[in-house]
Amino acid sequence: MYKIIFIDIDGTLRNDKEEITAETKKAIYKITQKGCYVVVCSGRPRNYLEEVSKEALASNYVIGCNGGEIYDYQEKKIIYQNSLSNEEVIDLWNLAEEYDVQLIMNSNSKRITRKRTDSKASILLEEPIENFVTNHSVTQCVFSSLNLEPIQNIKKKIENKENIKIINSSKCLINKTLLKEKPFFLDITCKSTSKGTAIKKLCKHLNIDLKESIAIGDSYNDITMFETVGYSVAMGNAPEDIKEMVDEVTDTNNQEGVAKFLNKLNEGVK
Repeated sequence: MYKIIFIDIDGTLRNDKEEITAETKKAIYKITQKGCYVVVCSGRPRNYLEEVSKEALASNYVIGCNGGEIYDYQEKKIIYQNSLSNEEVIDLWNLAEEYDVQLIMNSNSKRITRKRTDSKASILLEEPIENFVTNHSVTQCVFSSLNLEPIQNIKKKIENKENIKIINSSKCLINKTLLKEKPFFLDITCKSTSKGTAIKKLCKHLNIDLKESIAIGDSYNDITMFETVGYSVAMGNAPEDIKEMVDEVTDTNNQEGVAKFLNKLNEGVK
């Protein structure tokens, strides 16, 4: 029996309408009742993940910021956090100003933005960035724009940076054959950050062997999950090169692929 399952959110746990279906919730509940942890993993910040995890009936641990943070929302405790340096955050902010694109900073439970958004979850920064970073840790920065060219230019500059990396981006920036879906984005973290690293740290914290873990995902930022766990599962909607590197391919996110895989586990097929 596997003891822990890590599940990506967008394109995996949720369908294209951003829904977690009743069948998926039922399958997750059944597996957790058998003593197996179900942990949602995403580039999103902790408060957002807590809401998704509770809706999905998953466990009280979440992995956010593409592996930059592990949070136990039941105990309100940070298990692990890997933050960008003050200088790196200021440098990224200045890049956003240079190309006039949106920058979102994930700082603990808050999303701080350079430009005002319609989201009530985001807070517009109204003080100098130099002041902000002296009092707040930033785990991930996200560039976003409706125009592709500035994001491509920022991507080139970040690829030459020593201590930070693009941990996730619009799929068309990695595979040019894929659709150009707006807005275009780049997720930036420390070079040592990854979902795979966070999985190792949480499994160690829970005293679970990595061989007893499963990861389910659909995109390139899920590759380190697949490389770390005992059994890897890609969604039917994942790019073909992702499907080739996993142990199993389930159905798409719009056809309840997560539920179908978990139901096999619940029935003892796996």
